[in-house]
Amino acid sequence: KADSVSDLPDEVRFSFTKASEFKFTFLNAMVELNLQGLSTNKEQWKNLEELSHIFNCRKTKVYEYIEKNWKNDEFFGYQFLNGMNPMMINCCTKLPDNFPVTEDMVKASLSEKSLEEEMQDGNIFLVDYKRLQGVTANMINGKQHCLAAPLCLLYMTPEEKLMPIAIQLKQEPSEENPIFLPTDSEYDWLLAKTFVRNADFIEHELNSHLLRTHLLAEVFAVSTLRNLPMVHPIYKLLISHFRYTLQINTMARESLISKTGAITLNASIGGPGMLEYLKKAVAELTYSSLCIPEDITARGMDDIPNFYYRDDGLKLWDIIHRFVQSVIGRYYTSDSDVQKDSELQNWIKDIFFNGFLSNASTGIPNSFSLVTELVKFLTMVIFTASVQHAAVNNGQFDFGGWMPNFPTALQLPPPTNKGQCTEKTMLQTFPDINTTAKGIATVYLLSKPSSDIVLLGDYKEEHFFEKLPMQKIEDFKQELEVFSAEIKVRNQRLELPYTYLEPQNIESSVAL
Repeated sequence: KADSVSDLPDEVRFSFTKASEFKFTFLNAMVELNLQGLSTNKEQWKNLEELSHIFNCRKTKVYEYIEKNWKNDEFFGYQFLNGMNPMMINCCTKLPDNFPVTEDMVKASLSEKSLEEEMQDGNIFLVDYKRLQGVTANMINGKQHCLAAPLCLLYMTPEEKLMPIAIQLKQEPSEENPIFLPTDSEYDWLLAKTFVRNADFIEHELNSHLLRTHLLAEVFAVSTLRNLPMVHPIYKLLISHFRYTLQINTMARESLISKTGAITLNASIGGPGMLEYLKKAVAELTYSSLCIPEDITARGMDDIPNFYYRDDGLKLWDIIHRFVQSVIGRYYTSDSDVQKDSELQNWIKDIFFNGFLSNASTGIPNSFSLVTELVKFLTMVIFTASVQHAAVNNGQFDFGGWMPNFPTALQLPPPTNKGQCTEKTMLQTFPDINTTAKGIATVYLLSKPSSDIVLLGDYKEEHFFEKLPMQKIEDFKQELEVFSAEIKVRNQRLELPYTYLEPQNIESSVAL
């Protein structure tokens, strides 16, 4: 209900250091990126060399890798596993009825087995952006922009490369909705992949990032502040994981998703479309999808190789779960202790009613009966506010700074036939220069940590004073340090290291 940061209580506001460093304005980002002269330029890009030349400062190594490899099918597939949105891909054992891919279409992309055999072997994967169907597209620079709701089929090759093999850009199959293939012309295939990347940008920013980390962390934070006194062990365990969350979300509502917000004005989805989409995303939100062990299994992604988000995320879930279990066991020695804790029961009721709109189908509990239930839920809360947010936040500039890889908006509608697309078509489809510049500034701003960052495991404000929980905090910190070293060793053999879930890069709360 806060209209601005000044409405928030002092104890949840930024520190002086954070406030002085973090100016949530695009003017600052434009200046830092040397883009300030582009914010009013409504012309289209003449060529991609122009984009590369104009934006040539603060590039990261990953950014430079992506600028070189964004057209590559192998890198396109890689991003569904270890890019900014590893939440969309599912193992496919049966093609959806509205995606009529035939054997002849994909035969050239498969090895020796048929499509049906590869599906039964667990080597075919599907990404379906059906939530975008029917959502209102945005007007930018006075021009109607366009949204696709693609389906993308991928194949894990014997060489363990995840390759796209078929893309349909609308949900309803028809003659004017062709299935694009790697065997099509270079620009037909590239344009189809670009519409998928734009759909992924929207799914990422509004669902995986905004809804499933920022807004959920706010739900947990508000309920904690409302229902648990400072002496409560759950308050002591969780409060550091909500550091700055209320302020960063208030600023996001003011600067990103308000009527004049950067995403509202510069993304293919904005204004009415944003609310239409979020209603769909909220309706499909489930407890199990917030628990990475259950989510990975439900999506059939247990065995796919080179899935570093899964590998690191599952390990961190296990570390957090054992830490929570050891601390909570000190205060709740039996299930009856949980059942009798009225403050705890009010806490979860508040989350269920106000955060999940009393929707029992989400699987979110409205009360706790068992210690094991409590431990799992607290693990999810901490994981969401720290690990999951790091996974979908920290690399936004890496993956989105080079606009063609993660375009915020597209101007032309999805093509209705093949053989018509050229480089000129691609450039006409990409967002205008000013829209591109504002998109780059947005992802830069959202990826820039402050100097007073508090990492997962660093409980700098001491709330516990008993010997056992304090020892468990030290054990937790040491275990994270060991895991961080393991990731560094793993990353040495990777062409593109996966660093977002290295504990030294995970902020303890949604503070950015």
